[in-house]
Amino acid sequence: MLSGIRVLDMATLAAAPLVATYLGEFGADVIKVEQPRGGDPIRTWGSQRDGVGLMWKSVSRNKRSVTLDLRQEQGQALLRRLAEQSDVVVANTRPQTLRGWGLDYQALRAVNDRLVMVHITGFGLTGPKSEQPGFGTLGEAMSGFAHITGEADGPPTLPPFMLADGVASLNAAYAVAMALYHRDVHGGGGQLIDVNLIDPLARLLEQTLLGYDQLGIVPTRAGNRWDISAPRNTYRTSDGRWLAMSGSSPTIALRVFHAIGRADLAADVDFADPQGRLARAAEVDQVVADWIAQRPLAEAMDVFERNQVAAAPVYDITQLVADPQLTHREVFVRIPDDELGAMTVQAPVARCSGAPGYVEHLGPRLGQHTDEVLGGLLGLTSNEIDGLRAAGVV
Repeated sequence: MLSGIRVLDMATLAAAPLVATYLGEFGADVIKVEQPRGGDPIRTWGSQRDGVGLMWKSVSRNKRSVTLDLRQEQGQALLRRLAEQSDVVVANTRPQTLRGWGLDYQALRAVNDRLVMVHITGFGLTGPKSEQPGFGTLGEAMSGFAHITGEADGPPTLPPFMLADGVASLNAAYAVAMALYHRDVHGGGGQLIDVNLIDPLARLLEQTLLGYDQLGIVPTRAGNRWDISAPRNTYRTSDGRWLAMSGSSPTIALRVFHAIGRADLAADVDFADPQGRLARAAEVDQVVADWIAQRPLAEAMDVFERNQVAAAPVYDITQLVADPQLTHREVFVRIPDDELGAMTVQAPVARCSGAPGYVEHLGPRLGQHTDEVLGGLLGLTSNEIDGLRAAGVV
C-alpha cells in the first residue's frame, strides 16, 4: 500500500524508529540513518545473541542501514540530499540539536516542501520542558498510568515493556498516513507532526480525566479491578494457573452468574444492575474467585466458553506462541537472517485484504546499505564514498 513512499529514519531507540517500522511493513522504502561508530543504541539494548541485539533485529525489519555522521557538515549535507528525495522524515533528536545541525523541519522543508516530518520527543516541541531529554518511563509516570497501576497498598507500577513508546509510535504512524493523504489527495503540502511520550498514553486514560473533571474523583490503585465494571480481575485456578475475566458488558456479567451456578445473583437487583454490582464489587469478586479456585484452568475455561463469558487464560510466552488461535492467524512469523540463522518475530498487526503487510528481512548490519543508497540514490561514485569513509563521515 505504501509502495513509492520513501521514509528517512534518522531516529534512535524505540518510539520514533517504530513509526518507520510500521510504514516499512506495508511497502515504504525505509532508509535508516545511523552514526558510523556504534549506530542506533538499540543495537546493544536488551537481550543479545552472539553480540547481535534481538530487539534491533525486529524493530529494524525491512530497513536499509546507511551510516552518516550528522555531527559533521558533510554528513548533514548528505542527509539534506536524502530528505530532498524522501516523503517522510522520522526524528527524535532534541529540537535545539537539530536546529544546530540544520536538520530541523524548517531547514528540511527548504529543500523539500512536500516533506512530512514526524518529530517524537519526551515532552513535545513546545513548552518549558521541550529541550529536556525524556524516555518512555517518564511518559508512563507523567501520563497518570503508573499512579493507577498496581496493588492498593503497593507502589506506582511501571510496565516491563515499551508502553509509552509503543502508544506514541502508533499515534505518530497514523498521523503520518493522514498527512500523506492530506498532501497527495488534497494538495496540502508537507507538514510537521509533533508527538511526545506523555500525551498519547494520557489520551488512553480518559476515564480518570472525566471522573476528575465532572465528579472530583482522583483514582487510586486497585490492583486488577476497575471502577467501571464487575467482575473484572484475574483469578487463580486449582492447578495454580490464572485466568482473566471482564464483565464490561451488562449481559456478559449476568452470564457469569449463570455459568457458576448463581442464577440467584442475576435475579438480585443489587447484582443485576451495573451500578449495583460496582457498589458490591468486592463481593462479586469473591464469589467468582471462590468458584474458579475449586477448578483447574481447563475446566473453568470450558464452562465460561460454553456460556459465552468473556474470559481468557493468562499466558506466559511459551503458552502465547503455542495458542491455536494465534497460530491459525500467523501472529508470529519465522524470518531467515544471515546473522542469527532465523528468528521468530511478530507479524504486522493490521490484516489488510488487498495489500497485506510483510516482513522481508530483519534488521541489517550497521551501514550494510551505505554504498547502495549513496551511490544509487545520490549518484556518488565509489571514490567519493571511499573518501567519505576515510574522513569518518560514513
